Order: sequence, then structure tokens, then C-alpha cells
Amino acid sequence: MNRENIPPQLSSAKKEAATRFLTDSARAAYSTRAVSYQLDLNIVGVGIGKKIKGGQPTGMDAVRVYVNRKFPKAQIPQPQLVPPAIRGIPTDVVETGRFKAFAMMPAPTPRDRWRPILPGISIGPPPIGNMVEAGTLGAIVRSGGAQYILSNNHVLANEDKFPVGTAIFQPALLDKGNQTTDKVAILSKAVSLSPRGNNSVDCAIAAIDKTITADPTILPKVGKLATTSPIDATDGMKVHKVGRTTGYTTGSVLDISADVNIQYDIGTLTFQGQILIAPDQGQMFSDAGDSGSLIVDRGLGRATGLLFGGSPKSTIANHISDVLTALQIQLAG
Repeated sequence: MNRENIPPQLSSAKKEAATRFLTDSARAAYSTRAVSYQLDLNIVGVGIGKKIKGGQPTGMDAVRVYVNRKFPKAQIPQPQLVPPAIRGIPTDVVETGRFKAFAMMPAPTPRDRWRPILPGISIGPPPIGNMVEAGTLGAIVRSGGAQYILSNNHVLANEDKFPVGTAIFQPALLDKGNQTTDKVAILSKAVSLSPRGNNSVDCAIAAIDKTITADPTILPKVGKLATTSPIDATDGMKVHKVGRTTGYTTGSVLDISADVNIQYDIGTLTFQGQILIAPDQGQMFSDAGDSGSLIVDRGLGRATGLLFGGSPKSTIANHISDVLTALQIQLAG
């Protein structure tokens, strides 16, 4: 199943669940005390997929309700219980942890300076106050004969704080980049983030300086894309990525139409129709600083998503086709 052939009844049930669990009016009714000291809403997203029973997927379509922590039913007040079905579609409560934009944390080790620049490496904007940040160069893209860096809005534009023309550095200043010698691009376009409305993408591009060479080949072990044409994510698709923090990791698509609330500096933002990725056993798929990484289908070598957030157990990505359309760009080959 991909997002083009979701059964109407399943889509309708997911939409009702999003309205019921994720809107402002539902927050008080469906809040539970998180494990931390913060009184956070336990339900963090909704989506669709095969119902999981005993740790294994079944063949039954379900509306998934993603929660920060899965409590025993006996501990949850009756009004706050997720119903067993919505519009005749079974529900499935899945523990993912709380989603957040992967705001950039201090690097444990220095990140390298790469020339030519290529996907999978450290990039970042100038400081804001005493804060320096870093994210990942996701892909080299083109538009009108020019080449650009593709990453997230919150990586390149710091959640709409930076204007067009802002310098982008490689490596990021957090990773010992030098403001005098390591400028590689300037911010060209960012799709604005809406703190109140629904969002579909977190993305931005920066025009690569003419003195800087760029290679669209992603760092090993992903390598060169088989084609510049993206592919729609499908349920169970095996994927991989290279990011600034966790490097090369593998996982599989858990959901292709997840609606999620994600924590940003500017507030909690709602994203609709996102890709949810589960890591392969024994690893994390992503962590802080991996924002902007390109998600690639392992089988066909085609781009499918743009990583922008997650939790310790799951990763959230935009559909790459939505990103390319929003920015009016193409992947470079």
C-alpha cells in the first residue's frame, strides 16, 4: 500500500482519529502524565498500517494511534481510552516516544570538512546569539541550471528566523567550521512553517557558491542514486540514509500517512501525511543533527523521503515528492 491507494474507509477513519486526538480541543481530554515531569499529551500522532499483535504485523488494516508511552489499560481513565475501532476500522496503539524536530545538539566528535560537498555531511547556518547548530546536507538539487543544497527549514533557516541570502557553512560552525573559509552556499528559499495550521514539509534550499564543487553521490554505503526520479514510500519498504550524527543506518517504513505533532522552538507543529520509519533491530535510525538526511529505498536506490524529526524509537520524514514540488526543484544526478 502507498498513499495513492489507501482505501477510502481507512483514510476516513484516520482523518477522524486525527481530529479526535490531535486538535487543540482534544488535548485536554486525551492528556496523560508523561514519564517526565512535564504534563504532555500522551497521544503524539495517528496513521495507518497493519495491526501489530504480539510484536508482529497482521494482515489487518488499522488506524494507528502513536503514543509517548503505552500504559496498561487499567491505569487509563475510561474517557481517555482509545476506542477499539473508529468507523468500523480497528485501532492499534503503538508506542513511539515523543516526536520532536531534531534540533541540533553539541557534537560528540568533530565532523569533517568535505570538498567537493556531498550528501550526508555536516552543514549549518550562522550563530543566533550564543547558539550554534548543525544538521545534514540531504541532497544536491537543481533548478534552472543552478545547483542547490537541500535540507530542512529548521536546519538552513532556523525555523524561518534567517532571511534569504544567509550564509551556510560546511562543516557547520558547531563542527569546527570556519566562518571565514567554510561558506559554501547562501539560503535561497524555505517553505514556511505554520505553528497554527497544518504542515506537509520542512524543507529549504541554499544556492551553492560557484567556487564550490558538489557531488550528488551520497556518502557510503548509500552511494549514487539509481535515478533522479523519486519513488513513493510503501508500507514495509526497506530504507537507509547517511546523516551527520548517526552516519549510515537502516530501517523500514512503518506508516506512509502519519499525522503527527512535533516539538519545535516556535511551538508544537502539526504535520499531515508523513512517513514514519522504524529502525532495524539493535540500532537507532536517526538522532539530533541528522535532520535533512535523504531517505533512500534500499532495493531500488531511489529517494523517497527527507528526514526532519523523530523520537528514540521512530523517525519522521516528508515525502520527497512533496518537497521537490514545494521548492520547484529536481534531484541532481
